[in-house]
Amino acid sequence: MKATDSRRWLALGALAVAMLTIGLDVTVLTVALPTVAVDLNADTSALQWFSSAYTLALAAVMLPAGALGDRYGRKKFLLAALLVFGAASVACAFATSSGELIAARALLGVAAAAMMPLSMSVLPGLFPDPVDRQRALTIWITSTTIGLPLGPIVGGWLLQHFWWGSVFLINVPMVIVGATAVALLVPESRSDTAFRMDLPGVVLSALGMLGLTYGFIRCGDEGWGDGLAWACIAAGVVVLAAFVLWQRRVAHPLVDLDLFRAPGFRWGTLYLIVVMFGLFGLFFTLPQYFQAVLGADALGSGLRLLPLIGGLLVGTRVADLLLPKAGLRVVLVAGFALLAGGLALGALITADSGYGYAAFAIVVLGIGIGFVMPASMGLAMGDLTPERAGSGSALLQALRQASGTIGVAVLGTVLATVYRADLGDLDRAPIDDGVNAGVAAARQLGDGAVHTVRVAFVSGMSAMLWVCAAVCLATAVLAGFVTRSRADAEPTAIDAGQSLHVG
Repeated sequence: MKATDSRRWLALGALAVAMLTIGLDVTVLTVALPTVAVDLNADTSALQWFSSAYTLALAAVMLPAGALGDRYGRKKFLLAALLVFGAASVACAFATSSGELIAARALLGVAAAAMMPLSMSVLPGLFPDPVDRQRALTIWITSTTIGLPLGPIVGGWLLQHFWWGSVFLINVPMVIVGATAVALLVPESRSDTAFRMDLPGVVLSALGMLGLTYGFIRCGDEGWGDGLAWACIAAGVVVLAAFVLWQRRVAHPLVDLDLFRAPGFRWGTLYLIVVMFGLFGLFFTLPQYFQAVLGADALGSGLRLLPLIGGLLVGTRVADLLLPKAGLRVVLVAGFALLAGGLALGALITADSGYGYAAFAIVVLGIGIGFVMPASMGLAMGDLTPERAGSGSALLQALRQASGTIGVAVLGTVLATVYRADLGDLDRAPIDDGVNAGVAAARQLGDGAVHTVRVAFVSGMSAMLWVCAAVCLATAVLAGFVTRSRADAEPTAIDAGQSLHVG
């Protein structure tokens, strides 16, 4: 039994390495973009597509990937996705043109779209005990979240010593370790029912997610008055509505929409969506604040996010101890209150605050994330049957990704609107394009103009963070009313032997 337990936790370590790789890859490219633009002679459109290609592939493939794992074997597809992720990383590193890098980033997104839900979906089979499963989920989601602030740090250090392709090659040894461990330690699992793949559902879900995601990405880049962006959003909504209607009719749907009738999955998903708002509020604004207002370089900006990791580790540890004693309701309410408090502290930052105050706000925010994320994930996963663990995990992750994309567009608009309004006479190109371009252009006009640009940005950042804080505070109140305390203190036990083939 001890050997079996050891293999389970070693397998979890392999999955954590894989998820850490994805977390790193989300943010590491931001540091390398200026260098890539020069070396590949990339224009602004190409730079946008370096990120958008990854996001769009992720959105389009995630739901089918989960269903494929359920049908043909989750370990098999997870291992294949890891190998593709490693190969795509090498292709990114040695790309010689913008087109090659965009194609390689899209392939990277396809692999990540399979890795995220399938690495989560094997956890119920590995950890049938609810307490162990909750701890495993905490480790799984913490590894992903830690990768986000580590990306700029690792990327900045690599750029100081090597060429820009090294930010992608860092994935390769981690993929090798993860794939080897998955192959040796993770048992195969699949649905015991040999259902047929819902090909119309695959097409409808991919097209709908593509349209919706691209529309909101374009809104973030071009503004809310862009006609093509709204056309894409409208088309995405129509196709997704058709997808939902089709899922109600087909015998073996791509996703089980009845999951939303289960309180745990419904509220756990909502809580995770709200957390994404807080996270994107942090990652969208604070790196810009560190660089444009405090004068840090890309590596320094990443290092200044390290308190988030400290807060996250403290939060997950305290929540792990508190959960069985106080119950899920207390952990979630306290977590969202901490999130709201950390975001409110961030909203009170001024152009003259300095880093110490910002670091304190980041720590509080990290503790709140450590409370809410694992508890919400455990709540949602507790209602997934082993039969459709892959498709259910994919649905959960797809909703998180879509909410993040929409959140960036909405929150970015709040920031940009206040920023431009506070620029006054300086509200003109290129200053109104953003704070980094604004500070560079304002330096030619004198210190007074630079100060105005910085103050305007901080005002926009404050408005955006106040919105995030209000959403988190409202969710804390909601969690207090709709979450049962003792009954849901641990996730619903999953009978690993029912409708699950493990080999």
